[in-house]
Amino acid sequence: MHTMPTRPAPRKPLLELSIQFALKADGLPTRADFRRWARAALTRDVLATLRVVDAGEGRELNRNYRGKDYPTNVLTFDYGPDPETAILTGDIVLCAPVVRSEAAQQGKSLAAHFAHLTVHGMLHLQGHDHETGDADAIAMEAVESFIMQTLGFTDPHQ
Repeated sequence: MHTMPTRPAPRKPLLELSIQFALKADGLPTRADFRRWARAALTRDVLATLRVVDAGEGRELNRNYRGKDYPTNVLTFDYGPDPETAILTGDIVLCAPVVRSEAAQQGKSLAAHFAHLTVHGMLHLQGHDHETGDADAIAMEAVESFIMQTLGFTDPHQ
């Protein structure tokens, strides 16, 4: 009897995610939630920090790095691949008061909006961009919608 050689299962991408809460607020997702959401958007090895901040820090970062003097929901800092390991490195900053306000305005649960913005930030870190043209924006939204639905949330773009 001849048996066919089996291929090893493809390796899942590595995620090393440090999570920092730089504010005290009720109802924030857990570290496990953020890790699950980030992992769902993972297509390659990533070493990152996800930091949840208040409006003051969010505004300062947005002003210093984007020249916009207001807090925004998510900022992604892509530092590129580590020269020794080729693992992507970067930071994702979520501004909790902005996320909370947007979730209420959009009629979404806080968890759903945090999940969406975590996925959004992870996709940016891995090279997706919605500001380079309509086709790129449509493609990124489609990926986000698929990931959010696999996580059990509704499509954030509907």
